[in-house]
Amino acid sequence: MVIFEGVLRRALTESDLRPLPSPVEDLLLQLDAPPRLAAHLRAVHDVAAQLVDWFDGRLPLDADAVLFGAATHDIGKAIHIDELSGPGHRHEPAGRDLLLSHGIPAELARFAATHASWTAPDITAEDLVVSLADKAWKAKRVPDLEQLVVARLPGAPWQAFMALDDELTRIAATADARLAFQSSCPV
Repeated sequence: MVIFEGVLRRALTESDLRPLPSPVEDLLLQLDAPPRLAAHLRAVHDVAAQLVDWFDGRLPLDADAVLFGAATHDIGKAIHIDELSGPGHRHEPAGRDLLLSHGIPAELARFAATHASWTAPDITAEDLVVSLADKAWKAKRVPDLEQLVVARLPGAPWQAFMALDDELTRIAATADARLAFQSSCPV
């Protein structure tokens, strides 16, 4: 019945990464999701939690929404498995629809569709932080995305940029461990 259950459970529990919210773990098990997807979602969720902590007092955020969004942003790859190891955007609307079909409210399901669309006119700070976590987990820097975040931070833009740059550099220092964990889990 469940093809990857033991390996999936390992991806959901091993490593020093924060655990995913229980409803997300349950959904991944129900979907018989690829272990690599679970490992990726944990890595991005862990970085999102670090960012939420850093943004506290700097940027008003719905922390629970950011953490749920990071934990589910690529859930559509449980359907479009080829996008776990190759390019594609079919997983984005599919992920939103999958979450909606499992009773997840639209305001949380949206992250599956918005995590790669940070230039949309109605993008929220929460969307930007999920997008940032989805890049920062592997030490990837996206200047346009970072500038959108900096524009929402108080104070002089150059000071906000320097502070964010320091935080992203700190997060990047542990990217190799996150990448190794994800790579240890099969697609």
